[in-house]
Amino acid sequence: MAAKPNIYAIVGSDDGRVKEEALRLHRELTGGNDDGFTHEMIDGTADNVESAFQICRAVVEALLTMPFFGDGKVVWLRNANFLIDDVTGRSERTLSGVESLKDCLEAGLGKGVVFLLSASGIDKRRAFWKFLEKNATVRVLDKIDTSREGWQEAVGEIVAGRARDLGLRFEPEALELFIMLAGEATRQIGNELEKIDLYLGPDRRLVTPDDVRKMVPLSRAGIVFEIGNALQNGRAGRALELIDQQLESGENAIGLMRASIIPTLRNLFMAKVLSEKKLPARDYKGFAAALDRLPEIERMWLPQKKAGGVNVYPLFLCLRGAEKFTMEGLRGVMESALKADRSLVSTGLDHRLVLHRLVAELTAAVRKK
Repeated sequence: MAAKPNIYAIVGSDDGRVKEEALRLHRELTGGNDDGFTHEMIDGTADNVESAFQICRAVVEALLTMPFFGDGKVVWLRNANFLIDDVTGRSERTLSGVESLKDCLEAGLGKGVVFLLSASGIDKRRAFWKFLEKNATVRVLDKIDTSREGWQEAVGEIVAGRARDLGLRFEPEALELFIMLAGEATRQIGNELEKIDLYLGPDRRLVTPDDVRKMVPLSRAGIVFEIGNALQNGRAGRALELIDQQLESGENAIGLMRASIIPTLRNLFMAKVLSEKKLPARDYKGFAAALDRLPEIERMWLPQKKAGGVNVYPLFLCLRGAEKFTMEGLRGVMESALKADRSLVSTGLDHRLVLHRLVAELTAAVRKK
């Protein structure tokens, strides 16, 4: 059965995108003319089971009430929070209310009446979701899963698109840094871009790495990235500053070693090997395409995505850093990292001292190229 043109559902865990897209669609459906009489907007935030039931009843009443002036009418159930699998969502009272809403929609809406649902989550095992899948125009907007390889590419596309809307351009290193600091939440991305937009003002549109560091707060993932970024660029002071901050806040030294330092060195080494094959190093798409053309046996040892294929993005980020090292120098610091990791695990040496010594050796290798 084809989706009905008068039922729309925008749901997903990316709360910011759900709200933005629902508002955009509401304006489109109403023609931007909501005088407070023709259309109805019902807040779907339920405080308890009874509240959820009453919200459903209010939506049904709104759907059954013909437009005041006889023209089209949009009923928007906005920010519904009782459709998920939690105590409220599982209660009989809530399920009864949702079932009555489904029955109303199944019976068919009056001429010119449109139903729009926006929700940050929905239980996809329930009959209401299955009805929407078959009978509504549905859009699912979930957060990007940062535990999956290649998430940076997806976030990069979102950032680039929103930056264009604001008339902003990023230097390559600034874009890479922004992606790692701002994370995957589109609301956070939008907020940080707006801050940068205001900070730069109308006369400067090019975003530099320094602009990003000034305006975007460091998350844990951002700190891990920034430590690695400082190491591959020979900025020992910055790397030591961040490492000390993390240790003082209770972060585990072994965790820092294995989350940031070792992956950075591994990717630098792989990037160095790839750079000797003369692959394009300044254009991501060109680099990814050239990498994909390599014989399979030359790609098998590279980091792989869970879904298959080489995880290109972290290698691309390390290409410029790899230029600062010799192959011999990289082999040397990888051996030093192995020794440091063993020291952290099996000796009583001061963890801060072990990490400081490794940072010194790594940045010295940059200078000795």
